[in-house]
Amino acid sequence: MTSTIDAPRSPYTRSTKKSSINWEKWGWIYMRVSGVVLVVLIFGHLFVNLMIGEGVSALNFAFVAGKLTNPFWMVWDVIMLWLALIHGGNGMRTLVNDYATSRISRGILKVAILVSVVSLITLGTLVVFTFDPCPAGAPADLVASFCKTL
Repeated sequence: MTSTIDAPRSPYTRSTKKSSINWEKWGWIYMRVSGVVLVVLIFGHLFVNLMIGEGVSALNFAFVAGKLTNPFWMVWDVIMLWLALIHGGNGMRTLVNDYATSRISRGILKVAILVSVVSLITLGTLVVFTFDPCPAGAPADLVASFCKTL
């Protein structure tokens, strides 16, 4: 006599149609790889911002403006932003799949997560690449040293 035990935390069944790509496996792999890369990116970010130079007391608009004029730091920050938001969104999607009981609530929550992640990635990327380090009318002691004062 054989009995089948339902998979834990799976209140719903998926369609029997098999896709050629195992998205759950790739999501799991992404979480592990992005987590390791994020640790390196975040600790590098913290080390440069807090340990090198004058430390926390040097963090002001001019410091950020100087960093965001360097293409290396722009790419560093954008990669960190994208990885962190997709990593967090994927984690939230996993929680929704595990704990949302109705199909409709699961769908609404996953769409809300997707909209949030896409809008934050878009806005964050725009901020990094359209940042003006020399805003008009800013006090000279707050802007970066390379800005021409009038």
